[in-house]
Amino acid sequence: MTDGPLPHLDADGRARMVDVGAKAVTTRTALARGRLETTPEVVALLVADGLPKADALATARIAGITGAKRTSDLIPLCHPLPLDGVTVDLVPDGDGVVIEARTRTSGRTGVEMEALTAVAVAGLTLHDMVKAVDPRATLTGVQLVEKTGGKRGHWTRDAVEDPRGEAPAAAPRPEPSGGAVLVVSTGAAAGTREDTTGARLVGWLEEQGLVTPPARVVADADVARGLRESLAARPAVLLTTGGTGPSPTDATPDATAPLLDRPLPGVAEAIRARAGTPTAALGRGLAGITDGTVIVNLPGSPGGVDDGLAVLADLLPHLLQQLRGRADHAHGVHQSPPHHEGRG
Repeated sequence: MTDGPLPHLDADGRARMVDVGAKAVTTRTALARGRLETTPEVVALLVADGLPKADALATARIAGITGAKRTSDLIPLCHPLPLDGVTVDLVPDGDGVVIEARTRTSGRTGVEMEALTAVAVAGLTLHDMVKAVDPRATLTGVQLVEKTGGKRGHWTRDAVEDPRGEAPAAAPRPEPSGGAVLVVSTGAAAGTREDTTGARLVGWLEEQGLVTPPARVVADADVARGLRESLAARPAVLLTTGGTGPSPTDATPDATAPLLDRPLPGVAEAIRARAGTPTAALGRGLAGITDGTVIVNLPGSPGGVDDGLAVLADLLPHLLQQLRGRADHAHGVHQSPPHHEGRG
């Protein structure tokens, strides 16, 4: 069942491109998923980079991103979109590889087809890479999982379907709550270096009344995935530590930037200024808001973390109040001093 006539057909039943000029420009996102089913032996070869066509997972990931960018060339009635961000993850899983693509744009129409195309192209590329050892590999279950923005707001595949078979209604989005901490350190993730900042950040967030689980620790190369997994729980505040410098392996700001709806450059600059050392100018940490969550990148050193928390102690309560649109202390964050009230 549908809500009315198919928009891609005109009054005479001929295909057309929908005119979206009157639609509002909003931030729109989409998540699509699929799976390449093969054998545990082939998956082991993929993980070990042991296939005749080397670096199969990385090649498929790049192909998926390219597919998302070329969607309007492949699907005749899709609008060309200025993509703000595309991420493609391929996760080995037993006898298969799960493929997920997330797309994001600020525009007048959604990015569902871009996410679906990314999954399909990544999966077909991976099939091409493994066909020499498993020609029976099967790409299956390509589907839209979630989308946000536009008239329907937030839609998820898991929403309860109407008994008449109509499309699921938009699911209400839970208000962000609690805290989250992401430690970005290849050494700490490998167990060769002790993490000295994660527990400190968790404790501080708890002191602010934000219920916070233990810190998640990821290697520098996995920071993008760590951010997305942390944001999936919809915390009110996500603090990261590590990976903010100029080193080639420092990727936290680079992974954070595409996620931000509204950057807060003043917060990041205040944290760098607080350090009071010349080397603080080399820091690239960012701060901003994404879908109601405040994200702040902090340095990986205990001193850098303490400097960041000293700045946030003054700013965070007022910022959270502004995001809620009311003087809401339900999460236990202390109220800003009176002289802060009324400032933007």
